[in-house]
Amino acid sequence: MPELPEVEAARRAVEENCVGKKIKKCIVADDSKVIDAVSRSDFEASVLGKLIVAAHRKGKNMWLQLDSPPFPSFQFGMAGAVYIKGVAVTKYKRSAVKDEDEWPSKYSKFFIELDDGLELSFTDKRRFAKVRLLEDPTSVPPVSELGPDALFEQMTLEKFTESLHKRKTEIKALLLDQSYISGIGNWVADEVLYQARIHPRQAASSLSDASCSTLYKCIKEVIEKAVEVGADSSQYPNSWIFHSREKKPDKAFVDGKKIDFITAGGRTTAYVPELQKLSGSVDIKETGKTKTQASKKVSTADDTETPTDSKEGDLGSVKSKKGAKAGAKGRKPAKKKKPEESDEDNDSDSGTDCDTDQVVKKNPGIVTNRKQVGEEKLSKKRVQSNQTGRSSKRKAK
Repeated sequence: MPELPEVEAARRAVEENCVGKKIKKCIVADDSKVIDAVSRSDFEASVLGKLIVAAHRKGKNMWLQLDSPPFPSFQFGMAGAVYIKGVAVTKYKRSAVKDEDEWPSKYSKFFIELDDGLELSFTDKRRFAKVRLLEDPTSVPPVSELGPDALFEQMTLEKFTESLHKRKTEIKALLLDQSYISGIGNWVADEVLYQARIHPRQAASSLSDASCSTLYKCIKEVIEKAVEVGADSSQYPNSWIFHSREKKPDKAFVDGKKIDFITAGGRTTAYVPELQKLSGSVDIKETGKTKTQASKKVSTADDTETPTDSKEGDLGSVKSKKGAKAGAKGRKPAKKKKPEESDEDNDSDSGTDCDTDQVVKKNPGIVTNRKQVGEEKLSKKRVQSNQTGRSSKRKAK
């Protein structure tokens, strides 16, 4: 999914090309899954004639500041992207809409034309993004629940080290938690942990001061480099694991060293066992799964959600395909699957990018004692047996 570098590239493109111009036309898609809690007519009427004053971002969220509220806000989800006609804006590869497609794209959710003729479109091919109209985006979720931005609000090294030593969470899961630090998703987390030579399943609290310092430095360097090149992955250093993290396990190498794949932080995770050692008593063979083993539950790609019919709610059509017939005779009910990662990041990425863009929230569950359950079942059987015996004696009399 688009992470901090991709969203920052979009913000900068808007800042450089749209600030100081008025919105003379607006088309909002009739798609209540993406356009959140506001009708298309109200949305369009609220922004028409307004001046774009600034473009802001926190984590994986961006919003346009107009000369008066409310403001359009964009949570990019799994495939959100900003397009400005005639302007090159780096797209996350799975978000890309082909240049030869119609304009605005059938995937467009928010389209505006400015007073100088410039046109901007926010697209979402997979419909996991959220486009909102907010009086103050910083005061309400998801932005209000985010931790410090990994680029604009980096913690001091001392505070970062202290915070890690207080967390028993696996380090990858912690980096994906948007309430801890916002903007880091799956690929950035893999990259900074590889560069810092830290195993993704290592407990944050067990990291030495030296490892904390190295990780702090790598987060800064990786994000700044990605932002510097406008999130153009072709310009990322050849020494980055990024270029091989989606290859097949037997063909994935970085600097001649083999890349393995496990599940960490709820996400498929690329790491180099030779360099990223797991210290402590945890055995990676028991706690982690290889990419092949995990393939049934976790996709090798960042965007693991099942695609939704993209035609529904798009500008070109408001009709949706009919779903498969339910309740067919002779079919056994499907077994319930364990909850997997979802986008409603927690990018959100839940790590969150479950990068999921949402903040991770703990829901207390009910823990059942298997022994107690067994004893209860046995007790019920005894009661039933006694009742059956009494009934038989009565009949015999």
